Amino acid sequence: MKDFLAAAVQITSTSQPEVNFAVAEEQIELASRRGAELIGLPENFAFMGSDEQRLEISSSLADKCSNFLVTMARRYQVVLLGGGFPVPFGDGQHTLNRAELVGRDGQLLARYDKIHLFDVDLPEGNTYRESATIIPGKDLPPVVDVPGLCKVGLSICYDVRFPELYRYLADKGAELLMIPAAFTAFTGKDHWQVLLQARSIENTAYILAPAQTGIHYKRRQSHGHAMIIDPWGTVLADAGILQGAAIAPVDPSHTERIRKQMPSLNHRKPSLF
Repeated sequence: MKDFLAAAVQITSTSQPEVNFAVAEEQIELASRRGAELIGLPENFAFMGSDEQRLEISSSLADKCSNFLVTMARRYQVVLLGGGFPVPFGDGQHTLNRAELVGRDGQLLARYDKIHLFDVDLPEGNTYRESATIIPGKDLPPVVDVPGLCKVGLSICYDVRFPELYRYLADKGAELLMIPAAFTAFTGKDHWQVLLQARSIENTAYILAPAQTGIHYKRRQSHGHAMIIDPWGTVLADAGILQGAAIAPVDPSHTERIRKQMPSLNHRKPSLF
């Protein structure tokens, strides 16, 4: 496999999908002009707003998101991840949080509905209850062999705190783990980078982590720092706190070398646990 450039996009999504689509396309175009062949958009790339509005618009927004990803992938000839968007569950009260990976030809390569939901009371006063209006996915996250690139495993945001999910992806052959997120500013300052590096090191895999950044609505603030990390845990690119993208090379042969030098995946004792 050849090496290639990957981009983890960072934006500040709003409650206006058309505005968000325009911002996302701008970043996709800029990344593609720099040579990126694999581009990831963050969780909630098309909408960040109230639960009530999300439920109200989810039916039309889900189709718009899928069509947007297909159009962008074809227009810019990139493999594109939509890191998470609402899909109606069917009861009028809940949605799924879905990521889709689309090939250069617009074909759907993989789909994943977020399994772990963020139900947390933070010390700074904010309370998050994703399970109040989101249904967890039922299926294990996929690993897809992207033609000409590498084997990619999908996940979304809060999943990063559950290492067993990434060990499963590594066992299925993932060489690059995609972790699109809308990490809170409060937790992100202490946990975001260290969790990403841990998932990289323990699975000797690249990390592509698109991110939300800045203030969205009410008191909702995202951490930013979209990152690309190599299989040794080295941060190759960090987007900081402004809208933009972290762009860095991914070399599948480097993954192979690191896994030979540090063969911890081969030293596991699963029969003991």
